[in-house]
Amino acid sequence: MRRPDHQTTTLSAEAVLAPYLRDQAAGFLRSLRLHREHSAPTDAGTHRAEEAARALRHAARRISGTLHTFRAALEPGWADQLRTELAWLSGTLAREHAYATRLGRLLEALHQLSGAQLPAARTAAVPAGQAEPAAGDKERAALGVGAARAGALLERRLTLARTRAHSAALQALGSSRFHAVADAVALLASEVPLSSTAPDQADDLLHGPAGLAEQRMLAAVAALPPDDALQPYNEAQDALWHQARLLLRLHRYAHEVVRGAPDPVLTGAGHALDLHRDAAEAAAAASAAARTPRIAPATAYALGVLHADQRHEVEAARSVFRETWPYTAAVTAP
Repeated sequence: MRRPDHQTTTLSAEAVLAPYLRDQAAGFLRSLRLHREHSAPTDAGTHRAEEAARALRHAARRISGTLHTFRAALEPGWADQLRTELAWLSGTLAREHAYATRLGRLLEALHQLSGAQLPAARTAAVPAGQAEPAAGDKERAALGVGAARAGALLERRLTLARTRAHSAALQALGSSRFHAVADAVALLASEVPLSSTAPDQADDLLHGPAGLAEQRMLAAVAALPPDDALQPYNEAQDALWHQARLLLRLHRYAHEVVRGAPDPVLTGAGHALDLHRDAAEAAAAASAAARTPRIAPATAYALGVLHADQRHEVEAARSVFRETWPYTAAVTAP
């Protein structure tokens, strides 16, 4: 981990950790108030409500991640309970946004695929001649017909899932469980339950856990399949990449606490892992839609092409990650 600055090595852990948690708690409560103000069923309020929900999720994740990494400086029972509840809340709120983003990604990809040439892998091995282009034309025609139906199918499925996620989020925000979480965060905004060791220096109590978060991130990246094992259609490898993304996020939050800002050299790598997650989930949605009973062959074909396209986006995101990852020695497994 980078050498901590002078401020966080001379201040106590309490002086570093408590203001950060109070700031995040204040951001959580501010976002909650804005979300309630702009959640009326009008077009004017929808965008602001989405922004408020996004800010609410961000604050919840930062508080939860900080409670996880720096548990030793806090009351452990309180930290574990609040962390669990915040994970539930951020996950519940994230689903609606995820379905909307996934639908937009898939419809845009279908639009581009149906109006473009087929991928080179389908035509590169075909020798020049009259019959082969005709076959390619047939495939493109089938894709054009199937794309419209595939888009309609995806829109029905994902819009229904988004509607259900929206209802679940509204139900969660009106539940006694959420009100207990909001009360706990409101208390956190004024008083941070610290352990008896919190008055110790931050260099002793915060930089050790932050360094451990970094080492876990590096170990997760080192466990990723090497370049020569890249298989875009091997969904079983996705879990390792998702784990690396979560651990990178925890490292970024820990870095915010001890350094005052996220680690800037990881911005590109973090963005690549976000794209990887989005593409992998979009590919899974296309594959699930293709298993719908009694769909037309052209629809199934378009969904198959869409699945292949998104899996190649997965591979592209992995390549970008490796190009932007600053710790070269940890990119591939030994």
